[in-house]
Amino acid sequence: MAWAHTARFLTTASRLDQLPASELPEIAFVGRSNAGKSTAINTLTQQKRLAFASKTPGRTQHINLFELGPRDAADALFADLPGYGYAAVSRGDKERWQRVMADYLEVRRSLTGVVLMVDSRLGFTELDLQLLEFVAPRVANGSVKLLVLLTKADKLNRRDADRALKACSDTLAAIGTEESDIGIALFSALDKRGVDDTAVLLRSWVAA
Repeated sequence: MAWAHTARFLTTASRLDQLPASELPEIAFVGRSNAGKSTAINTLTQQKRLAFASKTPGRTQHINLFELGPRDAADALFADLPGYGYAAVSRGDKERWQRVMADYLEVRRSLTGVVLMVDSRLGFTELDLQLLEFVAPRVANGSVKLLVLLTKADKLNRRDADRALKACSDTLAAIGTEESDIGIALFSALDKRGVDDTAVLLRSWVAA
């Protein structure tokens, strides 16, 4: 778990061609602007402002890369992708970032795993499903792992939590194969539910 706490800012990019080429395994964090993505990253890394959690959802319009591991021998990267779906962002910006994210998920060579943040109270939205389509071929052939974190789980009672897990599992069954590695977990930055298990799982992705 302490491995995630070593995360530190590396670079930011507004286009895919601005990202550095890397042989290090890369784990991308994606999700709607209000799904709790930045908060989850900060909770996992035990750093209050590593990922900028803006009071204005959708404000962050860059891919931010963070290094993990020893400073002189980094062994992985976290990629914080822009949140999507916020209505105040212009249509042009939405379309541009949709294309950037699609390209990233479809072709980024060093991409090892994707962590998709979904508000546990809402379940998958149309935009979440669209994002899954971008990465589905790589998940299906096993080249990219997928973890869906059902965020804000502290707001659910036991019955609603079970329902959220079942609905998520049913949706993901459509892209699952014998080769795929797909996980689902309830997650709460507030009561730390799922935090330790998620950190351990992401470390195992890198070690593998």
